[in-house]
Amino acid sequence: MAAQKGKDLLVKFHDGTAFVTVAGLRTRRLTFNAETVDITHAESAGHWRELLEGAGVRRAAVAGRGLFKDAVSDAVVRQAFFDAAIRSCQVVIPDFGTIEGAFQITSLEFAGEHNAEVTYELSLESAGALSFTAA
Repeated sequence: MAAQKGKDLLVKFHDGTAFVTVAGLRTRRLTFNAETVDITHAESAGHWRELLEGAGVRRAAVAGRGLFKDAVSDAVVRQAFFDAAIRSCQVVIPDFGTIEGAFQITSLEFAGEHNAEVTYELSLESAGALSFTAA
């Protein structure tokens, strides 16, 4: 597989009608985590830690940072945050596939320098099962 352009990794929010790409993002990150359930006991072979398969809580986090463009998607994101809404989102990874599921915005930050553009940072946490569709 050839190298992919970072700008092609997209974060999309459902606006009630369709998925819209979150405008202005310059950096995006998708992180998966899984908790472990330790079932080690006195008779564990060689006293090595044992884990219970499939028992931990899984989650995904999405983070992005970019340029505030006051686009339609900015309004969708802003409203979802103020409503504390859980919305359907997609993360499109080029030539890999699409992760889709319910997410809630956990952080929304705006910043601006006197002689520069207004930027924002966005953090999302998964709020249910996620699906993966291969490209």
